Amino acid sequence: MPKADRAGFPTYWTEFGQGPRSALMIHCSLDHSGSWGGLARYLSGALRMTAFDMPGHGRSGAWDERGEIQKVTTDIAATFCDGPTDLIGHSFGATVALRLAVEQPEKVRSLTLFEPVFFAVALRDRPEMRDAFEEQMKDVTDAFEAGDMTKAARAFTALWGDDTAWSDLSEEQRAQLASQMHVIEAGSAAIYDDAGGLLDEGGIGDIRQRVLLIEGTQSPAIIPAINEGLAARLTRVQRAVVAGAGHMAPITHPGQSSAEILRFLAES
Repeated sequence: MPKADRAGFPTYWTEFGQGPRSALMIHCSLDHSGSWGGLARYLSGALRMTAFDMPGHGRSGAWDERGEIQKVTTDIAATFCDGPTDLIGHSFGATVALRLAVEQPEKVRSLTLFEPVFFAVALRDRPEMRDAFEEQMKDVTDAFEAGDMTKAARAFTALWGDDTAWSDLSEEQRAQLASQMHVIEAGSAAIYDDAGGLLDEGGIGDIRQRVLLIEGTQSPAIIPAINEGLAARLTRVQRAVVAGAGHMAPITHPGQSSAEILRFLAES
Protein backbone atom coordinates (compact mmCIF):
# COMPACT_ATOMS: atom_id res chain seq x y z
CA MET A 1 0.00 0.00 0.00
CA PRO A 2 1.15 3.61 -0.53
CA LYS A 3 3.38 5.73 1.66
CA ALA A 4 4.10 9.39 0.97
CA ASP A 5 4.23 12.77 2.65
CA ARG A 6 0.76 13.98 3.60
CA ALA A 7 0.54 17.48 5.03
CA GLY A 8 4.32 17.24 5.25
CA PHE A 9 4.33 14.05 7.35
CA PRO A 10 5.46 10.60 6.12
CA THR A 11 2.18 8.70 6.08
CA TYR A 12 1.20 5.14 5.20
CA TRP A 13 -2.33 4.22 4.15
CA THR A 14 -4.37 1.30 2.94
CA GLU A 15 -7.63 0.94 1.06
CA PHE A 16 -10.66 -1.30 1.43
CA GLY A 17 -13.91 -1.89 -0.43
CA GLN A 18 -15.38 -0.83 -3.75
CA GLY A 19 -18.59 0.90 -2.70
CA PRO A 20 -20.02 4.04 -4.30
CA ARG A 21 -19.24 6.37 -1.38
CA SER A 22 -15.83 7.54 -0.19
CA ALA A 23 -14.98 7.05 3.48
CA LEU A 24 -11.96 7.86 5.61
CA MET A 25 -11.26 5.71 8.67
CA ILE A 26 -9.16 7.10 11.54
CA HIS A 27 -7.97 4.51 14.06
CA CYS A 28 -7.48 4.72 17.83
CA SER A 29 -4.23 5.36 19.67
CA LEU A 30 -1.72 2.45 19.81
CA ASP A 31 -3.32 0.84 16.76
CA HIS A 32 -2.89 1.07 12.98
CA SER A 33 -4.89 1.30 9.76
CA GLY A 34 -5.04 -2.48 9.31
CA SER A 35 -7.21 -2.81 12.39
CA TRP A 36 -10.17 -1.62 10.31
CA GLY A 37 -10.00 -4.77 8.13
CA GLY A 38 -12.71 -6.73 9.96
CA LEU A 39 -15.20 -3.86 9.90
CA ALA A 40 -14.29 -2.99 6.32
CA ARG A 41 -15.33 -6.45 5.11
CA TYR A 42 -18.88 -5.73 6.22
CA LEU A 43 -18.86 -2.25 4.67
CA SER A 44 -17.10 -3.04 1.39
CA GLY A 45 -20.27 -3.00 -0.71
CA ALA A 46 -21.30 0.41 0.56
CA LEU A 47 -18.03 2.26 0.92
CA ARG A 48 -14.69 2.81 -0.77
CA MET A 49 -12.54 3.21 2.33
CA THR A 50 -9.14 4.70 3.00
CA ALA A 51 -7.42 4.25 6.35
CA PHE A 52 -4.10 5.85 7.30
CA ASP A 53 -1.63 5.25 10.10
CA MET A 54 -1.59 8.23 12.45
CA PRO A 55 1.77 9.81 13.34
CA GLY A 56 3.78 7.48 15.56
CA HIS A 57 1.69 4.47 14.56
CA GLY A 58 1.99 1.57 12.13
CA ARG A 59 4.20 2.36 9.15
CA SER A 60 3.85 6.14 9.28
CA GLY A 61 6.71 8.24 10.57
CA ALA A 62 7.64 8.40 14.23
CA TRP A 63 6.07 11.25 16.14
CA ASP A 64 8.61 14.08 16.20
CA GLU A 65 6.71 16.63 18.29
CA ARG A 66 6.46 19.01 15.36
CA GLY A 67 3.22 20.51 16.73
CA GLU A 68 -0.01 19.65 18.49
CA ILE A 69 -0.65 16.05 17.46
CA GLN A 70 -4.41 16.25 17.00
CA LYS A 71 -3.93 19.22 14.64
CA VAL A 72 -1.17 17.48 12.69
CA THR A 73 -3.34 14.36 12.34
CA THR A 74 -6.34 16.44 11.28
CA ASP A 75 -4.29 18.10 8.55
CA ILE A 76 -3.16 14.68 7.32
CA ALA A 77 -6.75 13.41 7.32
CA ALA A 78 -7.90 16.38 5.25
CA THR A 79 -5.55 15.42 2.41
CA PHE A 80 -7.46 12.17 1.90
CA CYS A 81 -10.82 13.92 1.39
CA ASP A 82 -11.11 14.90 -2.26
CA GLY A 83 -14.77 15.80 -1.79
CA PRO A 84 -17.46 15.27 0.85
CA THR A 85 -16.35 12.13 2.68
CA ASP A 86 -17.94 9.87 5.28
CA LEU A 87 -15.61 9.95 8.29
CA ILE A 88 -15.39 6.95 10.63
CA GLY A 89 -13.25 7.56 13.69
CA HIS A 90 -12.45 5.54 16.79
CA SER A 91 -11.34 6.93 20.17
CA PHE A 92 -8.63 9.56 19.54
CA GLY A 93 -9.30 9.12 15.83
CA ALA A 94 -12.91 10.15 16.46
CA THR A 95 -11.72 13.42 18.01
CA VAL A 96 -9.67 14.01 14.86
CA ALA A 97 -12.81 13.48 12.76
CA LEU A 98 -14.67 16.03 14.88
CA ARG A 99 -11.89 18.56 14.44
CA LEU A 100 -11.84 18.05 10.68
CA ALA A 101 -15.61 18.66 10.54
CA VAL A 102 -15.11 21.93 12.43
CA GLU A 103 -12.08 23.17 10.49
CA GLN A 104 -12.96 21.98 6.96
CA PRO A 105 -16.68 21.12 6.90
CA GLU A 106 -16.78 21.08 3.12
CA LYS A 107 -14.74 17.86 3.19
CA VAL A 108 -17.17 15.98 5.45
CA ARG A 109 -20.38 14.25 4.41
CA SER A 110 -21.13 12.45 7.69
CA LEU A 111 -19.41 11.40 10.91
CA THR A 112 -19.49 8.02 12.63
CA LEU A 113 -17.70 8.32 15.96
CA PHE A 114 -16.84 5.28 18.06
CA GLU A 115 -16.27 6.37 21.65
CA PRO A 116 -14.51 9.70 21.08
CA VAL A 117 -12.18 10.20 24.04
CA PHE A 118 -12.94 13.90 24.28
CA PHE A 119 -12.73 13.92 28.07
CA ALA A 120 -13.03 17.71 28.20
CA VAL A 121 -16.72 17.41 27.30
CA ALA A 122 -17.68 15.12 30.17
CA LEU A 123 -15.46 16.86 32.71
CA ARG A 124 -16.97 20.24 31.82
CA ASP A 125 -20.57 19.01 31.87
CA ARG A 126 -20.24 16.51 34.71
CA PRO A 127 -17.48 17.77 37.05
CA GLU A 128 -18.66 15.33 39.70
CA MET A 129 -17.18 12.54 37.52
CA ARG A 130 -13.63 13.87 37.76
CA ASP A 131 -12.57 12.12 40.96
CA ALA A 132 -13.79 8.70 39.84
CA PHE A 133 -12.23 9.11 36.41
CA GLU A 134 -8.90 10.21 37.84
CA GLU A 135 -8.98 7.15 40.10
CA GLN A 136 -9.57 4.92 37.05
CA MET A 137 -6.62 6.53 35.29
CA LYS A 138 -4.38 6.64 38.38
CA ASP A 139 -2.14 3.72 37.40
CA VAL A 140 -1.54 5.27 33.99
CA THR A 141 -0.90 8.73 35.43
CA ASP A 142 1.44 7.43 38.15
CA ALA A 143 3.43 5.44 35.60
CA PHE A 144 3.82 8.48 33.35
CA GLU A 145 5.02 10.55 36.30
CA ALA A 146 7.52 7.84 37.21
CA GLY A 147 8.74 7.59 33.62
CA ASP A 148 7.83 3.89 33.48
CA MET A 149 6.39 3.53 29.99
CA THR A 150 6.01 -0.24 30.24
CA LYS A 151 3.86 0.10 33.33
CA ALA A 152 1.93 2.93 31.67
CA ALA A 153 1.23 0.77 28.61
CA ARG A 154 0.08 -2.13 30.75
CA ALA A 155 -2.32 0.06 32.74
CA PHE A 156 -3.56 1.91 29.66
CA THR A 157 -4.36 -1.23 27.67
CA ALA A 158 -6.06 -2.81 30.68
CA LEU A 159 -8.55 0.06 30.72
CA TRP A 160 -8.84 0.94 27.03
CA GLY A 161 -7.77 -2.23 25.22
CA ASP A 162 -9.58 -5.26 23.83
CA ASP A 163 -9.29 -7.41 27.00
CA THR A 164 -6.14 -9.15 25.81
CA ALA A 165 -4.10 -9.87 28.94
CA TRP A 166 -0.68 -8.21 29.13
CA SER A 167 0.81 -11.64 29.83
CA ASP A 168 -0.59 -12.91 26.53
CA LEU A 169 1.31 -10.31 24.52
CA SER A 170 4.74 -11.10 23.13
CA GLU A 171 7.80 -9.26 24.39
CA GLU A 172 7.94 -7.47 21.04
CA GLN A 173 4.32 -6.33 21.34
CA ARG A 174 4.83 -5.07 24.89
CA ALA A 175 7.94 -3.16 23.87
CA GLN A 176 6.12 -1.62 20.92
CA LEU A 177 3.24 -0.43 23.11
CA ALA A 178 5.63 1.02 25.68
CA SER A 179 7.52 2.87 22.94
CA GLN A 180 4.30 4.54 21.79
CA MET A 181 3.14 5.88 25.13
CA HIS A 182 4.71 9.27 24.49
CA VAL A 183 2.13 9.65 21.71
CA ILE A 184 -0.64 9.18 24.29
CA GLU A 185 0.92 11.96 26.36
CA ALA A 186 1.13 14.17 23.27
CA GLY A 187 -2.64 13.95 22.78
CA SER A 188 -3.54 15.07 26.29
CA ALA A 189 -3.79 18.78 25.45
CA ALA A 190 -6.43 18.06 22.82
CA ILE A 191 -8.63 15.63 24.73
CA TYR A 192 -8.38 17.06 28.25
CA ASP A 193 -7.84 20.77 27.60
CA ASP A 194 -9.55 21.14 24.21
CA ALA A 195 -6.45 22.53 22.51
CA GLY A 196 -8.39 22.67 19.24
CA GLY A 197 -11.11 24.93 20.68
CA LEU A 198 -13.85 22.51 19.61
CA LEU A 199 -16.04 23.52 22.54
CA ASP A 200 -15.70 27.22 21.77
CA GLU A 201 -18.21 29.28 19.83
CA GLY A 202 -17.96 28.24 16.19
CA GLY A 203 -16.83 24.74 17.20
CA ILE A 204 -18.78 21.50 17.20
CA GLY A 205 -22.04 23.35 17.76
CA ASP A 206 -21.77 24.55 14.16
CA ILE A 207 -21.42 21.06 12.65
CA ARG A 208 -24.39 20.50 10.34
CA GLN A 209 -23.51 17.07 8.99
CA ARG A 210 -25.27 14.01 10.38
CA VAL A 211 -23.40 12.36 13.24
CA LEU A 212 -23.63 8.83 14.67
CA LEU A 213 -22.20 8.34 18.18
CA ILE A 214 -21.50 4.71 19.09
CA GLU A 215 -20.49 3.24 22.45
CA GLY A 216 -20.16 -0.20 24.02
CA THR A 217 -22.12 -1.33 27.04
CA GLN A 218 -18.93 -2.40 28.84
CA SER A 219 -16.98 0.81 28.36
CA PRO A 220 -15.80 3.17 31.14
CA ALA A 221 -18.57 5.39 32.51
CA ILE A 222 -17.01 8.54 31.11
CA ILE A 223 -17.71 7.39 27.54
CA PRO A 224 -21.53 7.67 27.66
CA ALA A 225 -21.08 10.99 29.47
CA ILE A 226 -18.94 12.24 26.58
CA ASN A 227 -21.47 11.08 24.01
CA GLU A 228 -24.28 12.66 26.01
CA GLY A 229 -22.41 15.97 26.03
CA LEU A 230 -21.65 15.79 22.33
CA ALA A 231 -25.26 14.91 21.51
CA ALA A 232 -26.43 17.97 23.43
CA ARG A 233 -24.21 20.21 21.28
CA LEU A 234 -24.70 18.65 17.86
CA THR A 235 -27.63 19.46 15.60
CA ARG A 236 -28.21 16.23 13.66
CA VAL A 237 -27.15 13.35 15.85
CA GLN A 238 -28.04 9.73 16.52
CA ARG A 239 -26.70 7.39 19.20
CA ALA A 240 -26.17 3.64 19.11
CA VAL A 241 -24.97 1.07 21.62
CA VAL A 242 -23.09 -2.15 20.84
CA ALA A 243 -24.19 -4.76 23.38
CA GLY A 244 -21.38 -6.62 25.13
CA ALA A 245 -18.65 -4.43 23.65
CA GLY A 246 -16.05 -2.33 25.38
CA HIS A 247 -13.93 0.49 24.01
CA MET A 248 -12.67 -1.56 21.05
CA ALA A 249 -16.11 -2.28 19.56
CA PRO A 250 -15.13 -1.72 15.89
CA ILE A 251 -12.51 -4.44 16.26
CA THR A 252 -14.12 -6.87 18.69
CA HIS A 253 -17.70 -6.52 17.38
CA PRO A 254 -17.38 -5.63 13.68
CA GLY A 255 -20.69 -7.22 12.66
CA GLN A 256 -22.79 -5.29 15.17
CA SER A 257 -20.80 -2.12 14.59
CA SER A 258 -21.16 -2.29 10.82
CA ALA A 259 -24.91 -2.85 11.08
CA GLU A 260 -25.24 0.45 12.94
CA ILE A 261 -23.09 2.23 10.36
CA LEU A 262 -25.01 0.84 7.40
CA ARG A 263 -28.34 1.87 8.91
CA PHE A 264 -26.98 5.34 9.49
CA LEU A 265 -25.51 5.69 6.00
CA ALA A 266 -28.75 4.54 4.39
CA GLU A 267 -30.39 7.63 5.84
CA SER A 268 -27.58 10.03 4.95
